[in-house]
Amino acid sequence: MVSKQVSGQEDVVASYTPADNPPGWRRVAGEVRKVVRTALPLMRYSAGELMGVLSQLALFADAEGQPIRADLWLTREYIERFVLVGCAHLGESSRANYRSKLLRLREAVLGGDCATGTPARLSSSPTSYPYTRAEQVSLWTWACGQPTDELRDNLAVLISLGLGCGLSSHEIIPLRAGDVSVGGSGARDQPTVVAVRGRRSRLVVCRRPWESTLTDLAARVDVRDAHLFRPGASRRGGNLVTNFLSRSHPVSGTPALKTSRLRATWLAELIEAGLPLTVIVAAAGLGALHGLSRLMPHIGRMEASQAARLLRDSP
Repeated sequence: MVSKQVSGQEDVVASYTPADNPPGWRRVAGEVRKVVRTALPLMRYSAGELMGVLSQLALFADAEGQPIRADLWLTREYIERFVLVGCAHLGESSRANYRSKLLRLREAVLGGDCATGTPARLSSSPTSYPYTRAEQVSLWTWACGQPTDELRDNLAVLISLGLGCGLSSHEIIPLRAGDVSVGGSGARDQPTVVAVRGRRSRLVVCRRPWESTLTDLAARVDVRDAHLFRPGASRRGGNLVTNFLSRSHPVSGTPALKTSRLRATWLAELIEAGLPLTVIVAAAGLGALHGLSRLMPHIGRMEASQAARLLRDSP
């Protein structure tokens, strides 16, 4: 009975072909089959399951011009890229399933840990998608049209710190008015700098379109040591932003204000502006690049001619 099962599994490995028999399969099939044969005795998954998931990873790697080497495909870093970029069209549970099987496969044949940090949490929610330009205009118009100064000012704080500095809600809550300053002295056109508090403390230079708004809002706070967002609130729990937003007056057609989407928009704009990744990661307070991976499906594509010039290191 056991020998029949083994023979059946081997038949699956030998005969497996992905749907539509993609052109790249011929190039990667041998390496895929070799890895699955090695891993099968060590794993609870069937040959069909392993062939299915590894073939997709291999085809993704081949399409990106990667060498036909399973030890490169199965690095935890490349598995993360495949799940977050190559599987962006799939739902959360499907992506989590791919990740789990590939990591178990890696452990069976290679072992090792992820050198670039903890994998990013998968989410199928749109709460971290960047806002479009039209949505940003709609949000600002909605904020300016609120019925009270308190609503207008605090919504402006959230939007300017989110789109201008990429701050999360947990970084906005403890921020003081004195943490916003204009850098340098004497010279014109100095940047507006925010001193972020907490575990990811850092200095962030505000994006130019939001500089004057942010400095004006900070100047309106009577005491420099007072909180910038909702200075009159004595209880400053993690739900302070959520509770405040629940009091705002919605307008049909205006997207919901989410600090996570404001931050994602800020990150996407920095990436599209061509800033070095080291600068973006430091300004965002990130410990690894995984936090940027989920944004890649939403980054605008560059024309082939421009990409070629940049790759060639031409001005």
